[in-house]
Amino acid sequence: MRNIWIIAKREYDHYFASPLAYVVGFIILFLLGLYFFVVLLATNQQAVFGGGTPPDVTPFTWLFAFLAVFLTPALTMRLLSDEARMGTLELLLTAPLRDGELVVGKWLGSMLFMLTLLAFTIVYPLILQNLVNPGIDQKVMISAYLGVILVVAALLALGVGVSAMFTNQIAALGVTFLIFFFLWFMVGIPANYIQNGGDVLKYLSMSSHFADTMNRGSIELGDIVYFISLTALGLFVGTRAVEMRRWR
Repeated sequence: MRNIWIIAKREYDHYFASPLAYVVGFIILFLLGLYFFVVLLATNQQAVFGGGTPPDVTPFTWLFAFLAVFLTPALTMRLLSDEARMGTLELLLTAPLRDGELVVGKWLGSMLFMLTLLAFTIVYPLILQNLVNPGIDQKVMISAYLGVILVVAALLALGVGVSAMFTNQIAALGVTFLIFFFLWFMVGIPANYIQNGGDVLKYLSMSSHFADTMNRGSIELGDIVYFISLTALGLFVGTRAVEMRRWR
């Protein structure tokens, strides 16, 4: 556990020295802030005319998860591929460090960075709590934020797994983005048009597990198992890829 934390802290600190990480953080927080302003403005105008529904956190948690699909590949592309390209991965493999500890540490460092960005968004439910009477639905807020955390954990783990398979950052970026795009947008589309096997395809859709249940206040075991399984798969693939490099 100590080795994992050392790797995670090193990666977490590296993000704050990386211009790319600042760009990713700025895009996420700026778009969320802009969207929050627009939602509040629209809600206020509707209230003036006696209509509309009270705002909640779900539009903002959905947007955070949506942006993560497009931006987390930029955070994970260099985690292991850059180590392999520069030859520092071989040095790490000679240290008293297990392959799994290296992969999990890299993942945890990126996860802590994304959790830091997510922590900034807590200001939105706090503001809404004071604006909405008698307050926002706490169950929906907890479920939505838990869903975002699980989505981000799965995306980052898959990204780390892909990064471990490449020595080129751009290749890792492209493959990771294609996997994310497929899981979030494409895999669930055929489920609406086929009768046999449609439920399986819908289950594989990441967006359905988040947007249809957890972001609506419903915490189901199947959704949690799905995201944990994706996270475990990404870390497993990354560990096996590092092991293969060790024995080359």
